[in-house]
Amino acid sequence: MRLHHWILLLGMAFLCASIFQSRQLRVLVPSGQRRRWLALEGLMSFFLLGYGAEILSASGITLGASQFLVSFVYLGGSIFVFLSMRMSRLAIRHIRRNEARISHLHQELEQAYDSTIEGWGRALELRDKETEGHTQRVCAMTMRLAERFPLSPEERHAIKIGALLHDIGKMGVPDSILLNDGVLTDEEKAIMRRHPDYAKEMLSGIDFLKPALAIPYSHHEWWDGSGYPQGLRGEAIPLAARIFAVVDVWDALVNDRRYHPAWGQDQVCQHIRSGAGKQFDPQVVDKFLELDLCDGESACRKRSQGTPSAVSAACSHTQV
Repeated sequence: MRLHHWILLLGMAFLCASIFQSRQLRVLVPSGQRRRWLALEGLMSFFLLGYGAEILSASGITLGASQFLVSFVYLGGSIFVFLSMRMSRLAIRHIRRNEARISHLHQELEQAYDSTIEGWGRALELRDKETEGHTQRVCAMTMRLAERFPLSPEERHAIKIGALLHDIGKMGVPDSILLNDGVLTDEEKAIMRRHPDYAKEMLSGIDFLKPALAIPYSHHEWWDGSGYPQGLRGEAIPLAARIFAVVDVWDALVNDRRYHPAWGQDQVCQHIRSGAGKQFDPQVVDKFLELDLCDGESACRKRSQGTPSAVSAACSHTQV
C-alpha cells in the first residue's frame, strides 16, 4: 500500500472518530440547534465518501507531488474536524457543569427570597400579637387547597408567596386603626380598606413579586362583586385570590380574635358553605369542604357519597 493510501486512511480514521464524537454530542445539543448539527454530520459523511473516492482513484496510478499535497490537505482537514469536535465536547460538558452550578445557586437564591418574605410576614405579625402564626397557617392551608386545582409549579409558588404577603399592605395602616378593639368609624374603615392598594404600591415595583400580587391585592374581592378594592365579580377575580379568600376567613374564625372568640370547625364550615356564590367561589368552597376539616361535614359527605354538590344539599339543614 502506498504512502498516499496510508495518509488517506489516517485521515479517514480521524474523520470516523469525529463522526462518533458528533453522535455522542448530539444529545447535549439544544433542540433548536439539532438541525444544524445534523447538517454538520451529513457534511462529515460526505467528506468521508470523498476520502473513499480519492483512495479508489489513486489505486494503480503513479503518484505525483500534487496528489501527496492533496492527501496532506485531506489529513489536515480531518485532524481539524476531530480537534473541533473534541473541543466542542469539552465545552458542552463545561457548560452543563456550570448550568448545574447556576441551577443550585438559583435554588439558594429562591430560598433566600422565601426566607426574606417569611421575615416580612413575621415582622407584620409583631405589630399584632393576636394574629401571631396566622401567616404560616394560612400559607400552609392555602397550598393544601391549591393542590386540588390544576396549577403549574410557577403558579403554586406565586400562591405561596402571595399568601405569605397577603397582609403586607397593613404596614401602611396606622396602629390606632389596625389595633383598635372597638368599632371603626367610616373614615377608619376607608383607611383600612386601602391596605390592598398599599400592597400593590409596595410590590408592583418588584419584578419577581408581580406574579404573587393577586392575593395581597384581590383577596378581599367577593364573588358577587361587592368586595374591594376593585369590585371584581366572579372569575374576573384571580383564582389565587379566590382560593386564599376562603382560607383567610377559615383561619380568622377558628382562632380567637379581639373582636370575637374562636368558632367551632363545623360552625366555620357552615359559614363558608353559606357564603358560596356570594362571598366565595362555589367551586373553591366545594374543594375546601373536600378537605374534611369538620366532623359534621365528613358525616354529611359520607351520606352524600362524597359528591361536593350533594354535600351542600345533604348538609343544608345543619344548624349553626
